[in-house]
Amino acid sequence: MATACTFSVVPAPKKTARRTLLVTSAVVSSLALTAPVSHAAPKPSPSTSPSATPPANMSTVGGERLGQPGTQANLASGVPVLPKDVTARSWIVADAESGDVLAAHNAHWRLAPASTMKMLFADTVLPKFPKSVERKVVPSDLADIGSGSSMVGIKEGETYSVHDLWLGVFLRSGNDAVHVLSKMNGGIDKTVKEMNEHAEELQALDTHAVSPDGYDAPHQVSSAYDLTLIARSGLQKKDFREYCSTVTAKFPGETKKSKKGKSVRESFEIQNTNRLLAGDSDIPVYQGIAGVKNGNTTNAGATFTGVAERNGKVLLVTVMNPEKSEHNEVYKETSKLFDWGFKAAGKVQPVGELVPPKSAAQSSAQPGANDSGEAGGSGDGSSKSAVGASAANGSGGIGIALGITGGVLVLLAGGAFLINRRWPLPDLVRRRGRS
Repeated sequence: MATACTFSVVPAPKKTARRTLLVTSAVVSSLALTAPVSHAAPKPSPSTSPSATPPANMSTVGGERLGQPGTQANLASGVPVLPKDVTARSWIVADAESGDVLAAHNAHWRLAPASTMKMLFADTVLPKFPKSVERKVVPSDLADIGSGSSMVGIKEGETYSVHDLWLGVFLRSGNDAVHVLSKMNGGIDKTVKEMNEHAEELQALDTHAVSPDGYDAPHQVSSAYDLTLIARSGLQKKDFREYCSTVTAKFPGETKKSKKGKSVRESFEIQNTNRLLAGDSDIPVYQGIAGVKNGNTTNAGATFTGVAERNGKVLLVTVMNPEKSEHNEVYKETSKLFDWGFKAAGKVQPVGELVPPKSAAQSSAQPGANDSGEAGGSGDGSSKSAVGASAANGSGGIGIALGITGGVLVLLAGGAFLINRRWPLPDLVRRRGRS
């Protein structure tokens, strides 16, 4: 059972002097790399505890340079300079389609992930249950939820659809919704086991799940590299894309008696806690943002993985635990890295790659692969059903992923979002194979 504040070796650091970024040379051949020869480093033991500084040698999955501590980037002539005020312990900027890692900082440092672990939970469990399946919540469904957990407001004795529950997971990071879905999936232990098996399939070898919701637990770790791999996998699924890009939605409330004695169940509005998607007093909605997931716990600090599209380019950025303690700092640093990535795309030489899942080669040989995260989905790649489901609940889904141009909300029409057009991964693998 997960307990609070037990990951004592990786606390969120206190505000410190700004760390100087160590930028590598633009010429890869001039680097005297000392990383292990094998890129597919074995999965570290779950008992391995990260230190206060990154290990000298980390996993080299995705490339030897990604296993090196410090910042890895090829800043040649014509490539924009990286932002100097990024204080995160670990971060990565990657092309979501090609898999090219444009730049990274301690990419494989194993750190507490907080609720970004919910991306692995969703990628593992979401395909198992159709949206329309309902669950009447019993007391055992909500047992063992960690103290101080984020909640969407699920009540015992009430009935919720799977669609409702996933909205609770993605928008409010509801640990209560995660636990109900986990119980539907056969229990917490079974779900965590499946999550770890799925992480290994994705080659997310830095990741070890202990709780399905990301609640602080001993030896629960991931890395910026792995969270980016996991997000990329999740985004293959249209339901995942819908939920992670939904800004607001109506969530079922508690059944009460009206003045006339009639049972009435009203709904209440929930808003996505991803501030790049929903905005906040000190940060605007990021142009082209379409998900993915944020997190924040005592041990992990603030964590975030985001996906954004601009001018035909889709980028993934993961930021883990900024040292700077300003409000919404994780989103501010993510925005700066997105800005750099969109300027650098097509100009900078990659420092590594996001590796495909182990089964990708087999999947790529199967034409017409299913793009649906919904059990029994049509797999037609269309966002029509996703938009319809969101509209019915008063929410904005992947078919209306938000962009900002001149301060005006711009709707990206169904199918216009690049990931929705060009994925799933089997198509990606085939296209890379032809290049």
